Amino acid sequence: MTLSGRLDGANEPHKPDATKPNLDTQALGKQSLYQSPSTTLECDEAKSKEAEKAELQHMEQTTEKPYSVFTKIEIWLIVGMTSIGGIFSPLTSNSYFPAIPTIADAFHKSVELINLTVTVYMILQGVSPMIWGPLADRWGRRLIFLACLFILALSCVGVALTPTDAYWLLLVMRCIQAAGSASTIAVGAGVIADVAAQHERGGYYGFYSLGAMFGPCIGPVIGGALAEGLGWRSIFWFLCISSAVWFLVMLLFFPETLRAMVGDGSIPAPLYQRPLIPLIGRNRPQTDCERPPPKPLANPLRLFLYPDVDLLLFSNGVIYSVFYGVTTSISTLFQQVYPFLSETDIGLCFLSIGGGMLIGGVITGKILDREYINIKESLVRKARANASDPEALRSEDVVRDEDFPIEVARFRTMPIYLAIFTATCMGYGWSLQQEVNIACPLILLIIMGYTIVSILNTTQTLIVDLLPSQGSSITACNNLVRCSLGAALVSIIDIIINSVGIGWAYVILGGMCIAVSPAMFLIMRIGPKYRTKRRAQQS
Repeated sequence: MTLSGRLDGANEPHKPDATKPNLDTQALGKQSLYQSPSTTLECDEAKSKEAEKAELQHMEQTTEKPYSVFTKIEIWLIVGMTSIGGIFSPLTSNSYFPAIPTIADAFHKSVELINLTVTVYMILQGVSPMIWGPLADRWGRRLIFLACLFILALSCVGVALTPTDAYWLLLVMRCIQAAGSASTIAVGAGVIADVAAQHERGGYYGFYSLGAMFGPCIGPVIGGALAEGLGWRSIFWFLCISSAVWFLVMLLFFPETLRAMVGDGSIPAPLYQRPLIPLIGRNRPQTDCERPPPKPLANPLRLFLYPDVDLLLFSNGVIYSVFYGVTTSISTLFQQVYPFLSETDIGLCFLSIGGGMLIGGVITGKILDREYINIKESLVRKARANASDPEALRSEDVVRDEDFPIEVARFRTMPIYLAIFTATCMGYGWSLQQEVNIACPLILLIIMGYTIVSILNTTQTLIVDLLPSQGSSITACNNLVRCSLGAALVSIIDIIINSVGIGWAYVILGGMCIAVSPAMFLIMRIGPKYRTKRRAQQS
């Protein structure tokens, strides 16, 4: 039933309850004149008990079953472990950026050819989650997470041992690195959908994204310091050791969360999917329910058949590609405009955009949850204002998933974020063009970092809301689109800058964001219609 249907029904005349006696109020009024005080007290006491009983029944009806049996502390631990695991995708990518000029000298190749290793990394970063994501939705989050970290650790050894006369091998090993590290983001998004209900998903996803934001923040600093002090190969030895350590932590403690396998967490996972040391969830109530059969492997490409999803992924992909074009060119442009900077100094410059992303990750999650609550409370107030019996109208009946305008709740703040990101992107390019004081582009990078993570987190939360049972698969589709567009832009960003100059190049990047801005309003308008149609087909 739609919300409008419920509101219309609420305006109908109140029908008497067949379970209650139909008392003649006039007769009661006459009878009360002849009742003794004791009789009146007994009646009042009976009415009081009856009202108390009705209130208890109403409380039982309105008490919802928890979305997950894990406690709040356990959910935060799960999200925290997933967040740290998600660091390795951006860490592996961004720690490489400050060393690009050094690696170009070591391999005797141009910066454009070394940038090609970034391009192939991004291509595999987009493609590999299309394989790992559906596997995580079928075989479980834990197993796929461990496999990704294991592949990443081994591939880092391969990159560290690549001889400088084998440029082709560097390309191959970077592809394998991406195949391992990139999928941790998609799997982690599935974990959030498993343990967090819709009304609190924004906050948890904001906390989870701190890992993905912390990678761009510290990656270039670590990469620049290691490349200058111990050589560029030390970057990949560091990545190998850190990913291997977190592989052991996840192996020991991380529980399985896939709802198709463990339900709300009360169904025990298969033996091979259980942590070696089950600290998380050891006191949770367990059920004797039979474990559901494994979900069939779903083709994530089928998700591209949904027009609202396509619009969402494409617009987000264009904005992400602009962001990646900015971050990829930071080391080259800062070395060109500010030649007094060392590799370590250039790495520290990445702290500006990473710091903005870190702050944005925390604040945006809270804003998303607040917006959800505001929309929900507004709908409940309107429904109760039109209802003949407001007390009997339960809030969960008003804001059912199929009726709740989740697109509006998530995207109301998006135009503000995109406008600020576009303006600062253009200003950043012209500040470098005019070779102003280095403080100016660094401040603009902080603002860009804050706004881009607000845009990406808001979009990611919405796509998981639209298809929560396929959280990893839809995140993989998101990765495929945005990384493909990002790889295309990275491959030509130097050509654009050399052709039109730094300032106009960033005006072009800002223009790309303006071109896709109408998609946000279109999603809020047509999204509910396509979502309702999709739910009807699935039913």
